[in-house]
Amino acid sequence: MRRSTRLLILILLVLPLVAAPKRAKNVIILIADAGGIPTLNAASWHGYGAPQKLYVQSWPYLALSDTSPADYTVTDSAAGMTAIVTGVKTLNGVLSMGPDTERGKRDGTILKTLLEYAEERGLSTGVVSNMNITDATPGACYAHANIRSASAQIFAQIFKPRFGDGVDVVLGAGRQSILKAGSKAGLDLAAMAADHKRPMHASLSEVGTNERRPIVVVDKDFDVPAATRLALQLLSQNKSGYFLMVEWDAHTTDPRRGLDAVVGFDKLIREIVSRVNLKETMLLFAADHSFDLRTIGGIKRNEPLLKGLDEWKATHKAGEEIQIPGLRVGRSHTGEEVLATAQGPGAERLRGFIPNTALFDLVLRAYGWKR
Repeated sequence: MRRSTRLLILILLVLPLVAAPKRAKNVIILIADAGGIPTLNAASWHGYGAPQKLYVQSWPYLALSDTSPADYTVTDSAAGMTAIVTGVKTLNGVLSMGPDTERGKRDGTILKTLLEYAEERGLSTGVVSNMNITDATPGACYAHANIRSASAQIFAQIFKPRFGDGVDVVLGAGRQSILKAGSKAGLDLAAMAADHKRPMHASLSEVGTNERRPIVVVDKDFDVPAATRLALQLLSQNKSGYFLMVEWDAHTTDPRRGLDAVVGFDKLIREIVSRVNLKETMLLFAADHSFDLRTIGGIKRNEPLLKGLDEWKATHKAGEEIQIPGLRVGRSHTGEEVLATAQGPGAERLRGFIPNTALFDLVLRAYGWKR
């Protein structure tokens, strides 16, 4: 055999191995609820006194994601998150059901979520949120409902999974409201959890050292970084991999609270990257929708972005549109595209102007799975 022929054969054998994209063993979706581009820009100025200083603003793979639902021009969190985790645009107020749903009256097509794909394949799964754990963003991952306000029925689905043994790690807020909703619906959710040997803990500190599938639902002061560390510790024990969704509320109806949250979330994301193996873990940061906040031209670079906020609060009622020298903040969601950015296996596919449903396909392809 001629040397050139042998070389050609060797190249043909090796090329598929070189060209084959790496698959993700783990995926972490990071959702800044209402964290649109205007909010990220303001958070960078607020936290660091300059633009583009957030860690997520340094990631090389990014796209602009349309968030519109199936029925309106502007989405709520239910339709927004449903699109991300199922690849289907649905109606506002609907959780992981199709647009054939009659909101609040009749179920539509049940949509398979990324968490359910992971459960079906034996991966460990988790949801972390400083919001009510039955709220739209976490709820869309593990439950299906024709109306997002069905809190008790959403929580009960933790114990009635469609695939695998259901979501493994559930860490969030909303305890009293969920228990009250359960009582109103005739469901003793705490007893249900106990019956399934998954007690409904009231704090992270109550989780036992040998507990692998904890449920923690607190009343207030939810520690997102501590909860995320716990989730990663538990989920990473599965050699097959894991799926984790972490949400941190970024609504800016109170601009200081909202912008502080974005800065805190960004610091947590930097920490998460230091804790995982990026060769086998995809991280996807996105917002479910944007929010009516605008940085306006009333302050200089060396002045704090929130200059005048305390004075404004002293003379205005809560709920009014906020206008201070550096910011104007309304009360509603807005419809412009949001940032989606990623690191890890498959992140290189994220580019251009995309619908939010494309984020579902991005994650599915990163894992190497098909619909």
